This record gives sequence, C-alpha cells and structure tokens, in this order.
Amino acid sequence: MAKISFYLFEKSPERQVESTCRLCRKILRQSAKIWIHCPDQEIQHDLDDRLWSFDPSSFLAHGIDQPEAPICISAHLPMDQEWIVFNFNNHALEQAEQFSHIIEIVENNEPAKQIGREKFKTYRRLGITPQTHKL
Repeated sequence: MAKISFYLFEKSPERQVESTCRLCRKILRQSAKIWIHCPDQEIQHDLDDRLWSFDPSSFLAHGIDQPEAPICISAHLPMDQEWIVFNFNNHALEQAEQFSHIIEIVENNEPAKQIGREKFKTYRRLGITPQTHKL
C-alpha cells in the first residue's frame, strides 16, 4: 500500500520549492532516493538552483532527468518503486500504488489549497488514506 503524505502550510508563507529542499535534505540522511515529478520547466530550474544553494555547508546532489542522481527532477515518473516521489503536478498520481511514498506539499494560498483538496479526494477515492502534517 502506498504511503501518501500531505504537508500543509497553514501559517507559513514558505514556498513549495523551499520546503521540498528541506524535506529532501532530511530524507537523504536516511539514504532514500528522491524523484521530484515536475512537468513545469520553470519550476524544474527553480528547484535545480535551490538544491545547489539551499544548504550552505553542502549541496544536495541532483539532476534534471538524471535517474542515477540521489534526487532526480523530471516531467516523467520513475519506472520503479524505489523512489520517494514529490508530486509537483496539479493532479494526484492515479498510479499511486506504483510508489512506496508520495509527498504532496500544499502552500498557504487558496489556489494551492484547492488543488490539494482535489488531490486528497482522488487518493481517498483510490482507497488510500493520506497522512496530513500541518506546518
């Protein structure tokens, strides 16, 4: 059964890209592989820049469409289950069962919250109860 985690920013204005960098740093300490599913090229490049400069003591190793990197940013989904998938798409991942863990980050603004609600409903419809972390 796939694990789905929603991170909801209720008070913080933190952007999705920033929180993704923080979570990636934490997850990589546990030696997991991270796939950032991001169809938007502008956001891909924003993520690429931030992952290089996010941690002043070290960069987070990554690449765009480079599945050999610990963090892969791609408009496509991975072929195997070994990845933790951050979903930057505006729709839930209907093939959720293919992945061990999907992370959805919801910014503190009404359009993002509406997209988050729709994704949550889709996962419920697929028979998965997402975990919610309020930040």
